[in-house]
Amino acid sequence: MAGWTRRDMLRTSSAVVAGTMLADVAGAAATPQPSREALAHVAPELRPAARQIMLLSTQGGPFTDAKLPKLRATGAAGAQPPLADIPVQVRQVVVGRGQPDVTVYVVNARPGGPARPAILHTHGGGFIVGSAKQELAYLQQLAKDIDCVIVTVEYRLAPETRYTGSIEENYAGLRWLHAQAAMLGVDRSRIAVMGESAGGGHAALLAIVARDRGEVPVAFQSLIYPMLDDRTGGAVRLPPFIGAVGWDGPANQYGWRSFLGMAPGTAQVPSAAVPARVADLRRLPPAFIAVGGVDLFAPEDMTYARRLTESGVATEFLLVPGAFHGFDRVAPETPQAQQFTHAKLAALRGAFATGG
Repeated sequence: MAGWTRRDMLRTSSAVVAGTMLADVAGAAATPQPSREALAHVAPELRPAARQIMLLSTQGGPFTDAKLPKLRATGAAGAQPPLADIPVQVRQVVVGRGQPDVTVYVVNARPGGPARPAILHTHGGGFIVGSAKQELAYLQQLAKDIDCVIVTVEYRLAPETRYTGSIEENYAGLRWLHAQAAMLGVDRSRIAVMGESAGGGHAALLAIVARDRGEVPVAFQSLIYPMLDDRTGGAVRLPPFIGAVGWDGPANQYGWRSFLGMAPGTAQVPSAAVPARVADLRRLPPAFIAVGGVDLFAPEDMTYARRLTESGVATEFLLVPGAFHGFDRVAPETPQAQQFTHAKLAALRGAFATGG
C-alpha cells in the first residue's frame, strides 16, 4: 500500500493513521523541505515525526470526494491487528428514526463480576475517514489499562451521511450500552463518552444530546484534541504555524462541509451539529480536554474549555506546548506523548473513582 494513497492518508489526519504511515517516506527527498518557521514551533522531541508528516503531506493535494474510497481503504489496511487477550464482541444496535441498524464493537466486557465503568467511544477521521474497527487494538489497550468496558460505534461517514445520521447512531450506541449494562457488567452510574479529533467532536455532541433528552446519564466526557468548531480554518483564520502539521485549515473546512451538507462558517449552520455553536453548556458532565499547542484545534478547544468552566462544568484542560495533531499516536515514546497519555488515563480513573 505504498505510493500516493499512503502519502495522501497522512494528509488527512495524523490521529487516524496512528503511526502506521510514518514509515513510508519513499520519494520524500524530492519534495520541498518543511517550513522552518512551522517546525520551529514544534517541540524538539516531536520534530522528526513532524518533519516526515510535512514532507509527505506536500504530495497528497486537496481533498475531494473521489479520493475518499482510497483513503478509507488505506486506513483499513494499515490498522493494527486486535490484541489476543482482550475480548471483542460485535453487535448490531437498532437506531430507529428510519435509519439502518449500526454496528458496535464491545471491548473487554466481563459479565458476572463486579460492575465496572464503561466508555462510549467515537472514532476520529475528520468525519470523512476512519472506522471503529481500525481503533480496536488501541481501545483494547485502553480498556486493559483502566479496567473498563468500551463500546465503540461504527457510525456512517460523511459526505454520504450527514450529521443527523451519525449523531443518532452514536446516541443509539450510548442508549444500548446503558440498557445492556447488566449483561455487559457495567455500572450505569459510571458511563463516559470519549473520542479523538472528529470523534471528540462527536463525544461532545453526544454529551449535549444526552443532557437534552434526559434518558442516559453521562458521568464524564473525555475530549481528545476534539474537532468542535466549523469556523476554524475558514471564517476563523489562525497563525500559519497552528495546524501546519497534520490536519490543516483546508482539510478542516472540507470535513465540516461534508458533515454539515452546507458551507461551514455561515449563519445558516445549525448549532445542533457544532458543539462550539451550542449556546447553553450548563449541566453537562465534567470534562477533560487535551490538545497540542500547535494543533489546529488548540484555540477552539481552549475556548470550549473556558465556556464549560464559565457554565459551571468542572473541566480539566491540558495544552501540550509544541505538540501537533495526533502526536501521541505517531510519536508515543516522546515525553510529550507520555505526559498526554498519563493525564488522559488519570482523568478517566479519577472520574470513574468518583462516579464523575
